[in-house]
Amino acid sequence: MHVVALPMRVAFRGVRVREIALIEGPAGWGEYAPFVEYAPPEAARWLAAAIESAYAEWPPPLRPAVLVNATVPAVPAATVAGVLARFDGCTTAKVKVAEAGQRLADDIDRVAAVRAALGPEGLIRVDANGGWDVHQATDALGRLAAYGLEYSEQPCARVEDLRELRIRLARNAIEVPIAADESIRKAEDPLRVARSEAADLIVVKVAPLGGVTSALEIVDACGLPAVVSSALDSSVGISAGVALAAALPRLDHACGLGTLNLMSADVTASPLVPFAGVLRPGRVAVDPDLLRRHAVGPDRLTWWRDRVRACAALLGRS
Repeated sequence: MHVVALPMRVAFRGVRVREIALIEGPAGWGEYAPFVEYAPPEAARWLAAAIESAYAEWPPPLRPAVLVNATVPAVPAATVAGVLARFDGCTTAKVKVAEAGQRLADDIDRVAAVRAALGPEGLIRVDANGGWDVHQATDALGRLAAYGLEYSEQPCARVEDLRELRIRLARNAIEVPIAADESIRKAEDPLRVARSEAADLIVVKVAPLGGVTSALEIVDACGLPAVVSSALDSSVGISAGVALAAALPRLDHACGLGTLNLMSADVTASPLVPFAGVLRPGRVAVDPDLLRRHAVGPDRLTWWRDRVRACAALLGRS
């Protein structure tokens, strides 16, 4: 196992340096990078995904390339054009909103700047990470709908609130589809969203769902259109996301797999960043020199080893 610390170009969800553990196995490399605040019961699924990537072959791709969206953090509107310029050929953008300490006016300005940069044909989706209650989400999406939203990702935290929000939006003729993210990847029952009719589509991530095969099964069971996204991964983790997206029987939306552009370092000499707005499935060759250059110190390495042991013990009992 190798653990690296990769600096971010801009803070994302408060993260300025992304620590990532990499595991080499007979099938290739696997990535284990649950955020540091995640306890072992949740982080264990990320370890299962890393083990699958390192020791098992991924399902065969059904498409040669995957469309990718740009990701705009909760940055000032004046810096939006610079962020988008890093995403070669991407005509869809996911915009972070409902950031702690910011106002709805900040979100509106940011989305307006994205619309100006992408033009009328570009697609915009907003991601609140569950930061609104139903009333706030109804008001915010009513205002943001003027900029033409493809969908709103996890506007409210609870499944019940997502269902209520869909009802309120329909009642107020606000045409913004709802996508569930945390209600899928952080839920003990990821199928509850579909049963409750709480979303129009789902966002799936390989690591939190325990691997490519597990994520494919969840998408199939939900029966809703899916978007594949990353979790601030290195190219190793991104490659697993591309493998999932390429293997989905249906893929109607650009995927959130371009987040490597938010980082200023990687573990491969050929980073998996979009070219002409797409990524292609395949394994990543990890560069030993980059592993050494970005390696964490002994204390952090010990912390990660202890974390892996705790998660491995849980997987061994499941």
